Amino acid sequence: MAIPTIVLIPFCVTGHLTSMVEAGKRLLSSSSRPLSLTMLVTPMSMDKLTSELADIIRRETESGFEIRFHHLPAVELPQDFHGAEDFISRFVQLHAPGAKAAISGLASPVSAVVMDYFCTTLFDVTRELGLPAYVYFTSAASMLALMLRLPSLDKEVAVGFEELDGPVNVPGMPPVPAASMPKPMMKKDANYAWFVYHGNRFMDAAGIIVNTVAGLEPAILEAIEGGRCVPGERRVPTVYPIGPVMSFKKPTAKEPPHECVRWLEAQPRASVVLLCFGSMGTFAPPQVLEIAEALDRSGHRFLWVLRGPPPGNSPYPTDANLGELLPEGFLERTKEKGLVWPKWAPQQEILAHPAVGGFVTHCGWNSTLESLWHGVPLVPWPLYAEQHLNAFELVSVMGVAVAMAVDTKRDNFVEATELERALRSLMDDGSEEGSKAREKAMEAQALCRSAVEEGGSSYTAWHKLAREVSRD
Repeated sequence: MAIPTIVLIPFCVTGHLTSMVEAGKRLLSSSSRPLSLTMLVTPMSMDKLTSELADIIRRETESGFEIRFHHLPAVELPQDFHGAEDFISRFVQLHAPGAKAAISGLASPVSAVVMDYFCTTLFDVTRELGLPAYVYFTSAASMLALMLRLPSLDKEVAVGFEELDGPVNVPGMPPVPAASMPKPMMKKDANYAWFVYHGNRFMDAAGIIVNTVAGLEPAILEAIEGGRCVPGERRVPTVYPIGPVMSFKKPTAKEPPHECVRWLEAQPRASVVLLCFGSMGTFAPPQVLEIAEALDRSGHRFLWVLRGPPPGNSPYPTDANLGELLPEGFLERTKEKGLVWPKWAPQQEILAHPAVGGFVTHCGWNSTLESLWHGVPLVPWPLYAEQHLNAFELVSVMGVAVAMAVDTKRDNFVEATELERALRSLMDDGSEEGSKAREKAMEAQALCRSAVEEGGSSYTAWHKLAREVSRD
C-alpha cells in the first residue's frame, strides 16, 4: 500500500516556499508512521523565481526525504490587480481546479493538506475532497493575532489605519501605533479586503502552524488560544508554534568560506554591525548616501550588503555598481573597518559569525528568527508587508532591538543622524540601551534553542501535529 502523503501548497516565493519545505521535512521526522510530502507548485513567469524554484526542487529531490513536486497547470495571470496581496490571492484562487484535480489524482492516500496563509481560497477544494486543511503561517504570532482580529476590527473602525487617531488593540500586545500596522492594511482597499478574507478563513482550518517560538510571544499566543482575537463563541483552531523553522546549510569541506565570512575572520568579536535588507531590499541613491554618511561617522565596523535597483518590473534587486551609488572616497576612507558587498550574501552564515554584534534589518520574520537564533540584537528598518508590526514587537514586546525613527510618509526614509544614533545606541560599549538589547537577544537565543530540543515547546508541538496529520 502507498505511503500516505501530506500535500503542501506554498506561495511560490523563496521566503515562503523554503520555510514550508523545511516545516514539511520536520513533520516527516516527527511522525511515528511513514509519510511523504507532495508539493503543489504554482510558479509565476519571472526569471529569478523560476531559477530559484528549480534550485530548490533539485536540492530537495536529493535531500533523502520522500518529497515529490507536482507542477499545476499554468493560469493566465491577473491583470487588473490593485497590489501584491490582491495579485497573490487571486493568482492562487485561479489554481483551484488544477489543485483539486492534482490532489484527487494522487496515487497515495492524502493525510492532510497544509497551505500557505495566502492560499485559503483553496479551503473550498479541501472541503469538497473531505480533507483536513492546515494553515502554515510564515509570520509572527503578532501578525496572526491581528489577522484573526481584523474581521471584527474592520466592522468597528470605519477608516483605514492611516487615518486612525490613536493605537490599535491587538490582543496580547501593548497598544500598537496605527503607523506600525502592516503596510498593505493601511488603506481599506483590495489588499486590505483580502487580509479580512484570509483572517475569516483561518477559522475553517483544522489547525494553524506558526513559525514562532512559544517563549518569544507567550502573551500573544495565550490571547489567540484564549479566544480574545475572535469575538463570540467561535473556537479558534489549534495553534502549533513550531519555530524557528530555518534551513541550516553548512559549507562542505571542499567549499571555501564566502568572501564576507573570510572578511569577518579578521574582525574582533561582536564588533561588526551587519546591514542587510532581504530579497527585495533596495534603496534610492539619496538613501544610500545617508547610510554611507551614518556608517562613516559612527566609527563602528560594518558589513553592508548593498544591492542595485531592480530591472524592469521585477521586485528583485541587481548587483550594485558601488562606484555609481557610494559617495566619492567612501570605500577608501572605510576600508580598514568596513566591507560593502554588492551581491547576494549568505546572511545566516554571517549572523552566525562571532564577529557580528548587531543587525540593521528590514524585519522580515525569517531574518528576525535567524538573528535571534544567533543571539544578535537588532535595529529595525521596516520596509514593506508586516515588517512595521514586527519592528514594534521587537522593540516594545521582546526588547531585543534598539528603536530607530523611520519616516513612513517618505517611503521609510531614515536620516543619517538617526541611523548614526541607532548604531551608536546598539554598538557603543557604554550604551545602556544596547546592553539591554544584547541581554534580551541572548535570552531569545536560549528560548529558540531550548524550544527545538527534545521536550521543548516546539518539539512537543511538532510531535502533536504529526500525530494529528498521520491520524495516529
